Amino acid sequence: MRTGTTRTQCAALAALFAWAAAAVHAQPAYPLKSIRYVVPFPAGGPLDIVARSIGQELTRSWNQPVIVDNRPGAGGIIGSDAVAKAAPDGYTVLLTPTSHTINPALYSKLPYDTVKDFAPVALLVSVTTVFVAHPSLPARTVSEVVALAKARPGQLSFGSAGNGHLFHLTGELFKTAAKIDMVHVPYKGGAPAIASLVSGEVSLLFETMLALQPFIDARRVRPIAVASAQRSPLLPAVPTFVEAGFPSIVASNWYALFAPAATPRGAITRLNAEIVRALNAPEMRERLQTQGTEVVAGSPEQLADFVKSELAKWSAAAKASGARVD
Repeated sequence: MRTGTTRTQCAALAALFAWAAAAVHAQPAYPLKSIRYVVPFPAGGPLDIVARSIGQELTRSWNQPVIVDNRPGAGGIIGSDAVAKAAPDGYTVLLTPTSHTINPALYSKLPYDTVKDFAPVALLVSVTTVFVAHPSLPARTVSEVVALAKARPGQLSFGSAGNGHLFHLTGELFKTAAKIDMVHVPYKGGAPAIASLVSGEVSLLFETMLALQPFIDARRVRPIAVASAQRSPLLPAVPTFVEAGFPSIVASNWYALFAPAATPRGAITRLNAEIVRALNAPEMRERLQTQGTEVVAGSPEQLADFVKSELAKWSAAAKASGARVD
């Protein structure tokens, strides 16, 4: 009786395993059609350029078109909302920058939940942030800027691409960490902010390496420090804020890929693997590094943890500055 039961159970288990294996093999391969990369900012910018570079590489390897869909507006919220509400099938994804984790601190209500409505896919790259000064400023190091700001409270000014922008909040992080008082001067974009520094209208500025490199090379602005964990190979003589005694000032403009929540794990795994491969291709890595962009190419789990830490950091910075958009 016991032997018969055992044989019946074994036969049932074998049938179950056979069915499971057949079900796995019966699942359609991914991707079977074009993938839409939603970029929540206008075409032509650094984020758009990276999206199209990755898209071209994936189109070649998958033999399926990767379409970049620019959905600008409201600081990235319009495009993000479109992805949050898209079908979770792996064919619509969001490629977005640091503002994804800043917006919850600036807007009292978003049409989506930054954590619950998105599935992390990969942290792609990190764009180096540089702290620069007008050449006339009598300070060449972070400690000298701090000493000058303490000697002239409320007299030093720093510009940014706008109120609540990453570089505004980076300045607020610095003010809090150094216990100094500087005046923030917002502009309508990075280009006018750089122009104001070059003309001497403001004394200091946080901006991307990509935007500042020509002005640094021409010695029209003076680099003080980089807000990254390690020194930039493009500015090897310029120290980090960490080296200057400010470990909390690590504030790059990163780009990351997200899918709608409930996207199948298989699609996320395949997306991650192909993107990591594309970013680590020697030609791609070299091209990005020459623009002051560091390849990260992390896992979905790493991105999930990173998003939580970034949300906390920018929430504190926005609270300290009082920055709000609505």
